[in-house]
Amino acid sequence: MKISYLWLTVIAYMTFIHLVTAQEQWIFKSPYLSKPDTVLVFKPASYQATNKYPLTYLLHGYSANYKQWSLTTDCQQLANQYQMIIVCPDGFVSWYVNSPFDKGSRMEDFFFKELVPYVHQHLQIDSNNVFISGLSMGGYGALRYFLLHPDYFNTAGSTSGGLEVDYPLLKSASMLFFKNPRVTDDLTKLLGKPGNTWHIYNIISLLKEAKTKPKSFLVDCGTEDILFPVHQRLKTTCDQLNIPVTYISQPGNHNTEYWHNAIQHHFIYFSQHIR
Repeated sequence: MKISYLWLTVIAYMTFIHLVTAQEQWIFKSPYLSKPDTVLVFKPASYQATNKYPLTYLLHGYSANYKQWSLTTDCQQLANQYQMIIVCPDGFVSWYVNSPFDKGSRMEDFFFKELVPYVHQHLQIDSNNVFISGLSMGGYGALRYFLLHPDYFNTAGSTSGGLEVDYPLLKSASMLFFKNPRVTDDLTKLLGKPGNTWHIYNIISLLKEAKTKPKSFLVDCGTEDILFPVHQRLKTTCDQLNIPVTYISQPGNHNTEYWHNAIQHHFIYFSQHIR
């Protein structure tokens, strides 16, 4: 497949603010997005072009950007320890979906039609072992992509995921974190007015509508997190549908400290699913 890029910049071994380092930084100007998307790539220090490596995409949360995971954990250390390539794209406030109203916010198209092919063309990827995880909005995106593209991903994880696109819940979360309704305001721009359509984006809805039984995956959430009840409902649904899910609940809140610790479990889980 030939992919057209208006421009693409690759900067190797780049160091920038907060001393965040990545071996490569890619910048895409995409017809699917209204602004350029920056992507960080972490390869094992021992990376060799003659070998193939498992791949993990890490998706950031709402109000953050492609640097969030680098500021949350040591991505290079994870790449070295687990001998995996880690790719961190910018999801803006897209919830990693294609907006039916905003042609400049088609993140799902960008991810699968541009980013994925480019990753496989320019890195040595073991296609049997592609994983994805994310935090908060990124946890939603990770499970969404995993469920809608089961042939591409081995398994997936979500930490503190915003797994229900529910107006009252997300407005409450927005008021808690930002003291204003910016989360639901942005979602309204993406998906239209809340009503009878938002629920089709819920992870539980995607699980129930899956054409084939979903493969096993991992979810976790802190017990003090406003989104904790959502995860309990997800676990109940998976049990009812006999879907194998590894469910972790532990003390913690919706914050960087929790995600720093939680992501370690995801990489252990992914390494146990190498095939």
